Parts: sequence; structure tokens; C-alpha cells
Amino acid sequence: MRAKSATLVNIARLFTIRTRGEAFCVIYALATGAAQRGSAYLAQFPGIGGKLLFGACMVSVLMAGAKILDCLRFEAGHPLPRNNPSDGNG
Repeated sequence: MRAKSATLVNIARLFTIRTRGEAFCVIYALATGAAQRGSAYLAQFPGIGGKLLFGACMVSVLMAGAKILDCLRFEAGHPLPRNNPSDGNG
């Protein structure tokens, strides 16, 4: 039972993003897939509907990429930047 648990831990470590380089590779792969999906939407839904769906695909990659990079910083123990209203940057 212990060997099986160790094997699962080793397999799970393969799917862990540890560095910013790995994160950017994953984000690139997400963007490539989203662009392909978005172009399929443009072909399937001509006009403004297809363009909106294409934009939604691209924005979802931006949101996922930001979350991945924030999680890396959080796991490394670095504080996330905060907006301080008293410093004039609003």
C-alpha cells in the first residue's frame, strides 16, 4: 500500500507547475488551444457573435494565466502587491 501511495505522489509531481518558465509554457498551450477554438467559432458563427466568442476565448486565457502566475507567487511565499488608496495610485 505504501509503494502505491509513493507512486501516486510521483505521478502527481509531474503535473505540478513549479517555475515561471513552466507556467508560461502552460499559458502558451492554453492560448494556442483558445485561438484554435476561437477561429472555429468565427467560422461557425460569422459576424459579431463569432467575434465575441473569439474574444471570450482570449480573455479566458488571460484570466487563467494571471491566476497561474499569482498561485506560483503565493506558493513561493512572496506577498502579492496590494492597491493602497492612501498612496495616490487609487
